[in-house]
Amino acid sequence: MAARILVIEDNAESLEVMTCLLEAFGHTTFTACDGEQGLKVVSLQRPDLIICDLQLPGMSGFAVCRQLKNDPLLSSIPLVAVTAQAMVGDRERVLEAGFNGYISKPIAPRGFVEQVESYIGHDKDGAHG
Repeated sequence: MAARILVIEDNAESLEVMTCLLEAFGHTTFTACDGEQGLKVVSLQRPDLIICDLQLPGMSGFAVCRQLKNDPLLSSIPLVAVTAQAMVGDRERVLEAGFNGYISKPIAPRGFVEQVESYIGHDKDGAHG
């Protein structure tokens, strides 16, 4: 099932790896290199899933999450954090903040798309349209 996926990531290399992998599996990608730009893309494109780095210039991934989860029109879009900070307790903190999932960097190309796809359509199962 091909999806429309927004990747919010300020590291050009990570952004390229993620979008290339997703597109190789038939997904359509949109990109943003900071939180504010990411929020604009979300409201214009309404992606099926958002992948968001936690450490972004200006607005953090946590701030992006808060804004999305407080918007009734956007709060149902699954949001997955991607971060190089893989400390004990980080996963719990990310999920408590409102993210639907957590993928640590550097991403493993072999399992990345499968991990991402596991979050697609969680809130849309059984829904039409």
